[in-house]
Amino acid sequence: MNKGLLSVDEALEVMLAGARPVAGVEEVPTLEATGRVLARAQVSTMDVPPMDNSAMDGYAVRVADVKAPDARLKVAQRIQAGSVGRALEPGTAARIFTGAPIPPGADAIVMQEYCAADGEFVVVKKVPEKEAWIRRRASDIAKGAQILAPGIRLRPQDTGLAASVGIKSLPLHRRVRLGLFFTGDELVMPGDPLPPGRIYNSNRFTLNGLARVYGCEVRDYGIVPDSLEATRAVLKRAAGECDVIVTSGGVSVGDADFVKPAVEAEGSLLMWKIAMKPGRPLAFGKVGNAAFIGLPGNPVSSFVTFLIFVRPFLLKTQGSSHVLPRAIEARADFDWPQPDPRREFLRVKWNAHGGLEIYPTQDSAVLTSTAWADGLVDNPPNHAIAKGERVRYLPFSELYG
Repeated sequence: MNKGLLSVDEALEVMLAGARPVAGVEEVPTLEATGRVLARAQVSTMDVPPMDNSAMDGYAVRVADVKAPDARLKVAQRIQAGSVGRALEPGTAARIFTGAPIPPGADAIVMQEYCAADGEFVVVKKVPEKEAWIRRRASDIAKGAQILAPGIRLRPQDTGLAASVGIKSLPLHRRVRLGLFFTGDELVMPGDPLPPGRIYNSNRFTLNGLARVYGCEVRDYGIVPDSLEATRAVLKRAAGECDVIVTSGGVSVGDADFVKPAVEAEGSLLMWKIAMKPGRPLAFGKVGNAAFIGLPGNPVSSFVTFLIFVRPFLLKTQGSSHVLPRAIEARADFDWPQPDPRREFLRVKWNAHGGLEIYPTQDSAVLTSTAWADGLVDNPPNHAIAKGERVRYLPFSELYG
């Protein structure tokens, strides 16, 4: 590691040690719970399925009545999903449909493809095995079993699972209140005139979008003028309204960088130079009861440091039990002969051959690389990559989860 630089893992360890799950749990309709973090384990109050039922359209039979192919049985009843049949008498069959309850006495379902209707009778062309195509009661979920663990961020299939056992609302950690503001007199909003020397504030859109991906309640304080008084005023307001404050720009030590002295005046601050590329400057501290994270102003640096540092911090603050992303081992279809002494996060994407391509320009000001890419290669310091080598790949689909 470069002398005087903190490693990514060291910085993450300090930050996550300072993250505290938000207080407060709210009961939310299951239909609206996707993307939120579950506060308490959920246990099924019923068996799933709640009764023995058919896994196929076909005929419910007694195996003892079908000793050879082309057995001919009288169709004594018809059972559809939502209805209940009567006991199956010997020598008879029941026309049955997927999901319908198995009639007492039946011990197999014969798929309709292996049957031929003949008036009031059915000809069973295939000898069934006992239990064929029968879903037994509680074969999926037993009453009293835990179906959802606390600390998970609920996916659509999780809320569907809760609904399948009749859970109409779920206890969720309240949303994290995230305050955002952006420093720099050079920043202009899209739609406004762009004078010479000014730039559009892309970071406002990128970081707002990321905050919403992670289910935060966003409070955007906009562009703050380059002055100590203005920066302190916004910090005070945000600290009173938010759990976490994230800023972009102004965390260096230049004459126009007022975030550092403002945070020091209103709270406490740790300033780090991180051994990572893109990135390097990062600030972490506290203002009032709110955590503070200051990101670099460069658009790609701001994007990547949000994913690597702010994402796990927010997930832990939300009460999530899994905060670090899972990497995939993937094949590099590129050479990277001149690595940096710092840990690099290279913008890449899958190609049609099952490998990773690299964006030709890895400059931290080229935001195009983030829109082109579908993930990052997490490359160790001083590590040259040869084409065909296995690398550690962090897909955006995982980082956004």
